[in-house]
Amino acid sequence: MGTRMATLLDFDGVLVDSEPVHLAAFNDVLARHGIAITEAEYAKRYLSLDDAGVFRTVLSRGGRTLREDEVRALVAAKAPRFMERFETAFRPFPGAADLIARRATRGPVGIVSGALEREIEFALTRMGVRESVAFIVSAEKTLASKPDPASFVLGLGELRRIGHEGGAVAVEDSIGGVTAAKRAGLRCVAVSHSYGRDDLLLAGADAVVANLAALTDGVLESVA
Repeated sequence: MGTRMATLLDFDGVLVDSEPVHLAAFNDVLARHGIAITEAEYAKRYLSLDDAGVFRTVLSRGGRTLREDEVRALVAAKAPRFMERFETAFRPFPGAADLIARRATRGPVGIVSGALEREIEFALTRMGVRESVAFIVSAEKTLASKPDPASFVLGLGELRRIGHEGGAVAVEDSIGGVTAAKRAGLRCVAVSHSYGRDDLLLAGADAVVANLAALTDGVLESVA
């Protein structure tokens, strides 16, 4: 088979169709502040941020600076709102479980995401592929959300920790995610679930596919 290739997968928007659920949960919490995020605004400004990043950005628009304890309280308030919706509206993208299981036979698979660990664990377990994932880098483990490369830098550190000596390829769906992967020095294939092909290529994606069915081992390994 040759050199083993690691796969670092984003979660929301790549494996699960959860962005509409996140938006609804954000708006549940923001309603008490008289604020609502539109779908277009969410896609343009917030889709690649973690929960803390979204709340900081939205509530700072009026010039307000949130204390960290306020940010943590907002994130804590959103978490159960999201899980209530997610558990009933859980929708993995077609081929998500197969992708994880297949890539795990060719090298370690890591999840590198701005989602909370509980959300990721729930989805992987529900899809029956938790044992195929070597590690999870979630929002709780990184100090900065995408497009900052911090989460992917941690992912690369995890690969070293488990003794992986081969290459790695990232899979993303957002402009911020692609930017983060490239800043971390990774090759990146984007899935156009959330943004158009041209925008993802402009962000630096090495290849773009329409869906997970098109995300073959040949595509992933040719860019890496």
